[in-house]
Amino acid sequence: MSMKDPRRTVPAQGPRDYSSLELLPLASSARGPLSPGCLQCAEGKKMVLFVTGLCRFRCFYCPVSERRNQKDVTYANERLVRSDEDVLDEARAMGAGGTGITGGDPLGCIDRTVHYVELLKGAFGPSHHIHLYTHEPNPEKLARLARAGLDEFRLHIPHYVWDRLTTSGSAYRKVLAEAPSWGLRRGVEIPVLPDKERALRRLLRSLGRLDLDFVNLNELEFSETNEEGLRGRGYRGDPRNGWGVRGSRALAQRLVAEGNWKVPVHYCSSRFKDGVQLRERLKRRAQRTAPAFCTITPDGTLVKGIIELDTVGGDLGSVERSLARELGLGPGDYLVDAARRRLELAPGRLRRAARRVPFPAFIVEEYPTAEALEVERTPLNRAAFPEGIGTGGR
Repeated sequence: MSMKDPRRTVPAQGPRDYSSLELLPLASSARGPLSPGCLQCAEGKKMVLFVTGLCRFRCFYCPVSERRNQKDVTYANERLVRSDEDVLDEARAMGAGGTGITGGDPLGCIDRTVHYVELLKGAFGPSHHIHLYTHEPNPEKLARLARAGLDEFRLHIPHYVWDRLTTSGSAYRKVLAEAPSWGLRRGVEIPVLPDKERALRRLLRSLGRLDLDFVNLNELEFSETNEEGLRGRGYRGDPRNGWGVRGSRALAQRLVAEGNWKVPVHYCSSRFKDGVQLRERLKRRAQRTAPAFCTITPDGTLVKGIIELDTVGGDLGSVERSLARELGLGPGDYLVDAARRRLELAPGRLRRAARRVPFPAFIVEEYPTAEALEVERTPLNRAAFPEGIGTGGR
């Protein structure tokens, strides 16, 4: 797949050719060009700015996690935002080429969203591509965001108006028709509900008459917050496809393969989001932020040795100096995480020295993110085992 640097453009009008089917990694596919935002996501260049979890639409299939859903919190990737500098630091940490603004619904807190668009454009310049997801077909708010520097928006059209866009869905149609006059690229992004094929086909035909820049079809998938709602409506899991809903992928692939919608159509699988978008973003952040003693895995996670000092008490600095002398560690060979009361060093070095360490020692694999989600840990010495658990002869 060819990746190019996105540029802020207003789409040219006139006939376009979408006859070529492009097969993308992990069962995704497309006819016609991908949006600049999607190109950056596939390269891991997009920071995800979750501006609020509040949303008045409350779609039954919303996958937003419990700690964010309907909560007025802001996250830059996995980092809880308390100040503007948190947003900018996260963008720098991953070398972001752009930002995807999401929620909840960002238009529900329009002043905050405008502020972040202006902040990012001011810090990183006009080439920092910003796209936004919204349910709200509000021309005044979107025009205001365009003036602030927004490049692209993706409109979520609710499933109950898919088959009547010209009547009860006229507000969505109107905002999509007006957007080019504000200098915005515009598209539609929706989940593929496998029992709504007829309505989805009618929607695609209607969107083809609007000369949109793109339509993104996302695989419907289960999450901790939507599982009850999905199962209550008869949706079931696909045993061959992780958290995907049975029938969603097949319908999306069929629609893209048909290729007669007069609009670029892109199907993004749930596995692509995790296996390409997230993976590439983690790799970019790891390469820029990981200490030299860490090992970066092909998935972008970090492997490091840790010595837990939380049970030691007293002065952390004196314990650090004692361990550094004992293990022969110099500047750059280790770091101390004061918040988690632990010393970090190269995994191989700790493995060789673990028997001499009087504190719990582990090899850990974790995400290179602000929250440092731990994937796996392996104990290395007796102190790493809870009292009463054997150590296999070590």
